[in-house]
Amino acid sequence: MASTVSDPRPGYGQLLRTPGAWTFLLPGFAARQPFAMLTIGIVLLVQHTTGSYGSAGVVAAVTGVSMALFAPQTGKLADRFGQRAVLLPGVLVHTASVTALTALALADAPLWALCAAAVPAGASVPQVGPMVRARWAAILGAAPGRKASPLMSTAAAFESVTDEFTFVVGPVLATALCTGVHPSAGLLAEAGLTLVGGLLFAARRGTQPTVRDAASDAGPRTSALSVPGVRVLAVAFLGIGAVFGGMQVSLTAFSEEIGRPGVNGLLYGVFAAGNMLAGIVCGAVAWKSGPRRRLLIGYAALTLTASGLWALHSVPLLAGLGLLVGLSIAPALIGGYTLVEDLVPGSARTEAFTWLTGAVALGQAAAVTVAGRLADAHGASAGFVVPLVGTALALVTLVTLRSRLTPSAPERVVARGIGHRGPVTVD
Repeated sequence: MASTVSDPRPGYGQLLRTPGAWTFLLPGFAARQPFAMLTIGIVLLVQHTTGSYGSAGVVAAVTGVSMALFAPQTGKLADRFGQRAVLLPGVLVHTASVTALTALALADAPLWALCAAAVPAGASVPQVGPMVRARWAAILGAAPGRKASPLMSTAAAFESVTDEFTFVVGPVLATALCTGVHPSAGLLAEAGLTLVGGLLFAARRGTQPTVRDAASDAGPRTSALSVPGVRVLAVAFLGIGAVFGGMQVSLTAFSEEIGRPGVNGLLYGVFAAGNMLAGIVCGAVAWKSGPRRRLLIGYAALTLTASGLWALHSVPLLAGLGLLVGLSIAPALIGGYTLVEDLVPGSARTEAFTWLTGAVALGQAAAVTVAGRLADAHGASAGFVVPLVGTALALVTLVTLRSRLTPSAPERVVARGIGHRGPVTVD
């Protein structure tokens, strides 16, 4: 399904008029909610039934680690056998596992039983975001007899904005359901969205990349992790996961400390809204700097803004700084995902995207565990140290290994902004 583009500055409107786009975007949006709802849903339910943020963090961490370990394998299988073949069993297993975890938590099951149920719940999280990106690449990307559409860069920005919007809607929805309806409502809604959205997304077979297309890429089939730049980005994305996990637990603990548990959804919503707004702006600007430089600037800003969270004890001030933290995430995310397009061959691109999302999940899992124990022992302020440490370590890694983020083919082009492509600029 090729897209003919005559406008030298294509934007969101033209992208969304791409034939077949809405058939996978709408179910894909519902099916990608688990990544944003699962951790906070587990934290709120398990903390309610056990009274411990530490226990809640352990269960959420097991889920995140399982997802981080299995997500790249899911991406590799999707590249090899097709998305439908992976999604259909995956959404069924995930729905059953989350339902079982919810039932065990409500039955006051021991921690080991909750962790056992958390393993398949995390391992089966559908990797819909990377699959949507792969569908855009199949529709708009280069192919035999066809040049890549200028809309490819627009699609990359649009998907990053969609990810940010997911992190606005998902945690706020899960928190509202858990605090306003029932502590288990967030997880049950997550399971329902996964089942319905995942099955509908898998049913859209006409837009999924074909196995033949993946296998026909030039050169032998390789693992995305064999690319040095992907390994560097995966380590760096652990820091973004540390921000998400640390903020979720610490904001929840802060809201409990001040006796206003309902304000947690507002605070996290402000943080996630900053993330989304920055994503929209980053996509709309014709950048003169390359994605590598934007990646480094994003992590530097993220480290700087996260450094003051632990010292704040006021809802307005915490919301304001949380907004700045959110604004700093999008440049880092978009820069990383844009680099993948240039670093990784098409036959391994879904796998590469899942390594990054898996790294976010792993960082989130570690942050939830550490922040939960710090919040139990020393209060919410101590939990806010986790995002700072995670982003600082990621920034050091990027600065030290930034040379590995250079595309191997200097004649290739990279996205400079929505609808703009130009010569490779890695700095």
